[in-house]
Amino acid sequence: MSFQQDPAYASEITYQRLIPLIQQEVTLFESFTEEKWQIFKHRLETHFDRLFGLLMEVYGEQFDFYYHLEQLILMMANYFFERPKKLVKRDLKRETDPYWYQDHNQVGAVCYVDLFAGNLKGLFEKIPYLKELGITYLHLMPLFKCPEAESDGGYAVSSFREVNPSLGSMKQLRKLAKALHKEGISLALDLVFNHTSDEHEWAQLAREGNQRYENFYFIYDDREIPDQYERTLREIFPDEHPGAFTFLEEQEKWVWTTFHSYQWDLNYANPDVFNAMAEEMLFLANVGTDVIRLDAVPFIWKQMGTSCENLPKAHTLIQAFNTVCRIATPALIFKSEAIVHPDDVKSYVDSQECQISYNPLFMALLWNTLATREVNLIKDALIHRHPLPEGCAWVNYVRCHDDIGWTFADEDANRYGINGFDHRRFLNEFYRGRFPGSFALGLTFQENPKTGDARICGTCASLAGLEKALDEQNQTEIDFSIQRILLLHGLILTLGGMPLIYLGDELGLLNDYSYKEDPGKVHDSRWVHRPSMVALQAPNGEFADIFNKMKRLIHIRKNEPVFSGTDLQVMNINNPHVLSFIRSTNDQQALVIANFSEHPQFIIGDEFQSITKGTLYKNLQNNKEIMLEDVQLKPYQLLLLRSVDETDDF
Repeated sequence: MSFQQDPAYASEITYQRLIPLIQQEVTLFESFTEEKWQIFKHRLETHFDRLFGLLMEVYGEQFDFYYHLEQLILMMANYFFERPKKLVKRDLKRETDPYWYQDHNQVGAVCYVDLFAGNLKGLFEKIPYLKELGITYLHLMPLFKCPEAESDGGYAVSSFREVNPSLGSMKQLRKLAKALHKEGISLALDLVFNHTSDEHEWAQLAREGNQRYENFYFIYDDREIPDQYERTLREIFPDEHPGAFTFLEEQEKWVWTTFHSYQWDLNYANPDVFNAMAEEMLFLANVGTDVIRLDAVPFIWKQMGTSCENLPKAHTLIQAFNTVCRIATPALIFKSEAIVHPDDVKSYVDSQECQISYNPLFMALLWNTLATREVNLIKDALIHRHPLPEGCAWVNYVRCHDDIGWTFADEDANRYGINGFDHRRFLNEFYRGRFPGSFALGLTFQENPKTGDARICGTCASLAGLEKALDEQNQTEIDFSIQRILLLHGLILTLGGMPLIYLGDELGLLNDYSYKEDPGKVHDSRWVHRPSMVALQAPNGEFADIFNKMKRLIHIRKNEPVFSGTDLQVMNINNPHVLSFIRSTNDQQALVIANFSEHPQFIIGDEFQSITKGTLYKNLQNNKEIMLEDVQLKPYQLLLLRSVDETDDF
């Protein structure tokens, strides 16, 4: 019987053979102690079967499988033994509290270091601001060494071991991680799993003809194989280059570039690549990273005759990386980024794959609902697409560094008589301010004249109407736009999971059109919603109003345990403009009611009685006790109610 025929037997025999070899090697480490060895050995024994099975599924038929497996475990042991003491303690704490990211005290923020603080030194000085706002999780957009001219906002990484010199150093990043941890703030960084920049050391060696590193990528001498692949691939950036391959003139070869021509896709059919990227991941873990955002995960596995997106082995690879973390650096968790069909987005979310995930569907449907004033699609999504496996959580956001893609499923839209293609065209026209009655001022991104496809760019405030209202000096519209901003953020703060604020949105920052004057940015309209905050003074006027009310919403979330966890029940309110849901935990219940219309809405109290059963409620926004009867909602009002208990003081 072969090992392939009996994986369990193969795993057991391999483990028994490897343990003495690994133990012999680790005893040579300067940081070796018997206590550490027992911790590592216990974790390895606990998770080895799973790791072995996952890697066997991908690489088991390769002649050097066992060599690469042994090298991987030795590398994991090395990073475990070199892990700083405070991070080892963090591992143990997170192992006893693995679902920390579901807690109501968690509030996330995301930013570019240079745009938020200038550099890492400036970011130290911004920690009090983050504390004032209530942030407990900070995601720093790509800050690693990258090409100077064009870098896809830092997602073309030239080295995961070096911080971009304009931002600081790796030493400063380590110190920042310690400072954040001391203040109760977790650190999230990106790991671009799908590709490197063409300036990465691996790519440079491949250019020079180094066979090992040529095999790190998909490099071909002619168009025969690229043409076969491209028959079933979609174009991601058609404005830049057709298809998925770029011609290397000096080498006279073709290299796979799903995204920009300077981003070379990694070849995960090569176990050497898996080990190399696992090492980059563990390096970042030992810097002090708590969460790694896996960029472009749907694309990491290629298979001829398919779309090369969301393939089964992409999931296998992510699960294998996750298992590596459970053994060597268990405090580290994964955040999925997949802007694809809602079913595919959810497929990456699992406690053994990506514990948390961006919620692009909810984000897109928030904006859809503002444009249409109809809650049908967002209500349907919360009922049918929101639930996740146990131990997982959505990262709910209003805006991010990227564009808005209208990711709702056509089959969902069809149930309400909505044509998906036509509706996306409407939304694009609405949010670029070209539809009658639109309040938004946005720009399109990657508009494809052949398909009519496009995505939308703009800051939260400009898309919500503040920029246009200020230009027109229309006080009514200014008030409406502020209410829209607060409505959207109030919902992500109460929905369940982790809310994520794109820093600047809490201040109501408007579109920044100066990117058009920068040759390196002029072709990427996403820079319009990446304004600098470095020179900002204290907010005033409408912007101070937004900031103070946002802080109040965050305080409400952090003060109410009922917003922990992910439990959610959608209420069937008989009003097309009102979304309502219930959050429950232990013996408490919170009722969230949102009016997506600029007109007052009335709800008969009887609609609540079947679920709330006449419970006394506390209005969390004014601390008053109410009996839930008929409800009159103001334009764009968000009402937050929580069942009264003995601890309440009115």
